[in-house]
Amino acid sequence: MHSAIYAGSFDPITFGHLDIIRRGAQLFDHLIVAIAVNIDKTPLFSLEDRLAMIRENTQKLPNVEVTPFEGMAVHFASQRGCRTLLRGIRTVADFEYEFQMALTNRVLAPQIETVFVMASQEYSFLSSRLIKETASLGGNVRAFVPESVARRLL
Repeated sequence: MHSAIYAGSFDPITFGHLDIIRRGAQLFDHLIVAIAVNIDKTPLFSLEDRLAMIRENTQKLPNVEVTPFEGMAVHFASQRGCRTLLRGIRTVADFEYEFQMALTNRVLAPQIETVFVMASQEYSFLSSRLIKETASLGGNVRAFVPESVARRLL
């Protein structure tokens, strides 16, 4: 079975994230959506809320597992016996950052490959940061996130 890990903070999960998850679930036998626990950041949503939001929006994908992790994604992948990290790319700026990260990960764990998936055009502008800002200013975020996430944001 070939597994991949799609890691991120998912604070909150967006339609763009879900697009990458659905497509990753088609590419791999098993996709682990790994929610980063970063003690240096204060997320808007608790880990429990982020787990719940992702699980309720991926429940129809039987080969998707949602779990938290601490530390580096490449180390988590090694611990899980996973040889692939899945990353979504929206913009050239994303590519530059992700390219550097993939090369660093290759030095740290040469047995793990990074696979890039281009964001679908309709989601290429979405970011959790902009969605949180829009919601905090009273904007309607229903076009960017699932209804259950929009309710939590508002």
